[in-house]
Amino acid sequence: MSALPTGPRAPELSKTPADTAPSRSAGPRRRRTGWTGRVRPAVLTAQLGLAVLLVAGWEVGSRTGVVDPFFFSSPTAVAGRIGQWLGSGEIAGHLLTTLLEAALALVIGGVLGLGIGFLLARARTLAAVLDPYIKVLNALPRVVLAPIFLLWFGLGIWSKVAFGVTLVFFIVFFNTYQGVREVDRVLVDNARMLGAKESQLIRHVLLPSAMSWIFSSLHTSVGFAIVGAVVGEYLGASEGMGYLIAQAEGTFDTTGVFAGMVVLSVVVVAIDLLVNRVERRLLRWQPARERTHG
Repeated sequence: MSALPTGPRAPELSKTPADTAPSRSAGPRRRRTGWTGRVRPAVLTAQLGLAVLLVAGWEVGSRTGVVDPFFFSSPTAVAGRIGQWLGSGEIAGHLLTTLLEAALALVIGGVLGLGIGFLLARARTLAAVLDPYIKVLNALPRVVLAPIFLLWFGLGIWSKVAFGVTLVFFIVFFNTYQGVREVDRVLVDNARMLGAKESQLIRHVLLPSAMSWIFSSLHTSVGFAIVGAVVGEYLGASEGMGYLIAQAEGTFDTTGVFAGMVVLSVVVVAIDLLVNRVERRLLRWQPARERTHG
């Protein structure tokens, strides 16, 4: 199994915003958003057409022998297996277990990343002290930690949650840290001149300004939380989608493996759509954002 990504490259925590901010001559930056924004009909049609073309090519290849069905199965066989799982209810318990583990990892890792990111962004001396330690922890291959968590927490859900937290935390942390550090100093100084306390500054200035960075990290974190749960189940579990895929792989059932991956892909896309909807609702006050989607 290949090593999992270790998250985004850690910025220098001891640097000031002026050290990392892009040149003003480069023009305004476009905020990063999910692909599920206001997609034009032509783009949506092209996306669906490409999906149909890929699936049709896969099916034709498996029927004509160009693609070996033993190694790659076929779309009709995968769809039949998913229908069989749904009809028997076999997949419901496995899917709910994986979603619970991923949700806990996303919430715990997100809250920790958000809180510590805000703290270090506001406490520069503390950020400078902890900078090398955070980089070392971020550089650790996450897959190496999975067996350790199995020893610590057992085969239950918490070993998978702990593994998912290690994936989610650094993504949210670095985005939050950078987003808070890049808040316009004029806004912060004006708020302080008006007598804003630190809690008011966070609520009314820092958090809204960094919200785009935070939601950008959440889009990525959703997939990583699922990955953490599935990989943890794959290495040792008694239920879950990772366990279901591992069982299929152990019997050379490629149809079951692909069916599990398709189910997980659909779930991730659905969750990303939900995150995008919440993001658009919370960031309606940003007119520049609306123009980028127009």
